[in-house]
Amino acid sequence: MSFTIYLVEDEENLNHVLASYLKKEGWTVKFFSTGEDAQKFISPPPHLWILDIMLPDIDGYQLIREIKAASPNVPVIFISARDADIDRILGLEMGSDDYLAKPFLPRELVIRVQKLLGRIYGSQAQQSNLLPLAPYTIDLNVRLVYKNGKSLDLTSKEFDLLVTLAQNQGQAFSREQLLNHIWGEDYYGTDRVVDDLVRRLRKKLPDLRVETIYGYGYRMTKL
Repeated sequence: MSFTIYLVEDEENLNHVLASYLKKEGWTVKFFSTGEDAQKFISPPPHLWILDIMLPDIDGYQLIREIKAASPNVPVIFISARDADIDRILGLEMGSDDYLAKPFLPRELVIRVQKLLGRIYGSQAQQSNLLPLAPYTIDLNVRLVYKNGKSLDLTSKEFDLLVTLAQNQGQAFSREQLLNHIWGEDYYGTDRVVDDLVRRLRKKLPDLRVETIYGYGYRMTKL
């Protein structure tokens, strides 16, 4: 299962170091240096938030209130330079799942994240209907596509085309195959509607790796 983690840390160097360690685990990481920047991505939620308590604008406590109001079950790890019992207790009362006092080794954070994700999502991993397609994430349950936490507006047929190609990366599809799969075998129009659908999908998702096979059809290339 591919997890998405949002990291909020105002120390730029530490932000990049932690993000680098987390990405090495295969997780998708988006990092913010201010609480106000993070506020814009509260919904839809990631799989995990990592919040510094002391931020230059709004603090981590205000941010966790807003996060929990929107998504009560999303897990949160607090990090802070203040190793005070009151911070730990207050964080737990507000819904944090773990607390890590600075300074700490980046590997320690990775281990904490691994354990928390395993505890929260371990039983759901095999049932997940999230299809990662960097930089996009496809949610098959709700038929939505996300990039950087924001949902993208796709039509039903655009979504069907995307899923067909994404689930069969490297496989070449003829226009006729895509036409039958997406429109159904009872469709009597021209197969050029497939070209138009691909064009619209490329425009909305410009980072897609969809190749045109001239005279035949299309293929999504692998990373």
